[in-house]
Amino acid sequence: MKFNNLTKFSLIAAMAVSMGIAGGSADAADRVLKIQTSSNASHASLAYLNDVWIPKLEAMTGGTLGVELLPVDAVVPRRETAEAISVGILDGDLTSINYFAGIDPAFALMGDLIAGYDSADQIQAFCAQGGGKEMLQKLYDAHFEGVHVIGCGAYAREAFVSKVPVRTVADLKGLKIRSPEGLAADVFKRAGAAPVSMSGSETYGALDKGVIDAADNSAYANNDANGMHKIAKFPIFPGIHSTPILQFTVSEAVWEELTEAEQVALETWYLAAYNGLRQHFDRLDRQLVARDKAAGEIEVIDWPQGERDKLRAIAQEAWEAFASQSDLAKEVYNAHISFMKEAGLL
Repeated sequence: MKFNNLTKFSLIAAMAVSMGIAGGSADAADRVLKIQTSSNASHASLAYLNDVWIPKLEAMTGGTLGVELLPVDAVVPRRETAEAISVGILDGDLTSINYFAGIDPAFALMGDLIAGYDSADQIQAFCAQGGGKEMLQKLYDAHFEGVHVIGCGAYAREAFVSKVPVRTVADLKGLKIRSPEGLAADVFKRAGAAPVSMSGSETYGALDKGVIDAADNSAYANNDANGMHKIAKFPIFPGIHSTPILQFTVSEAVWEELTEAEQVALETWYLAAYNGLRQHFDRLDRQLVARDKAAGEIEVIDWPQGERDKLRAIAQEAWEAFASQSDLAKEVYNAHISFMKEAGLL
């Protein structure tokens, strides 16, 4: 086996939880895939997929196939989903590629090219038509066993949550910012900030208590749903830094058990669902921003393009540094750069 991070305790506990979930299910489809996500239970993105798109997959397959989307850490810790899929604890995941950055810096570059893309739509194009999906499968083949990549994509550029006004790159200096480990933290550090690693579930409390000043957290709508803007009244929108790429994977064993029609349906469903999710969040984010601007209790900051370009220049140094750390990281970097040049971003 290529994996070794799933401890014996985690394995036993996860199997027990997974069996409990399956045992208590009352699903309509003949077969329901247990998919752990990177979303908190309160996230608007999870609610949207459950309400709008889960029923569509059952309709597309005539009731033979469905999925159950589980919140982050529901069965196994967020960084152990790939191992759990490999050994059959989970059927798949719909989660952040960034969680596996500690295994290979290639996952960091694949998971979020910080300050790189201007929109989630560009990332969806990279994954579907620009070789991103194939590159991700290559990473899994190198580091795990039995994981099949159905697709990857992004649904929103994250809005920056802050308790203090951050209007320029210079304003980042000295700020304590909640940030994922790896590439995002490196970019913030190069910009003069002090990145702090913590779970997204800990962010609200850390902001409230003054442990951190700001956070790389989530889409504007998710931050609104989580109450972030009640204590952090200076969000930056559109975001300046992160457009995280999420993966949709299933175990190879599960994939091979599906009929060809079910395989096509699952791939088509994912592409349609994520396109719908992107459009939904773009509209929802903008509606909430307009509401908050009109209310006047929150100052929504929009960086000028010149400042965004400054941060991208800083980020490019970090991309190159990460690309030099492994052969696969270099391949991911080259795939991004090639696509971005074709798209006119570089």
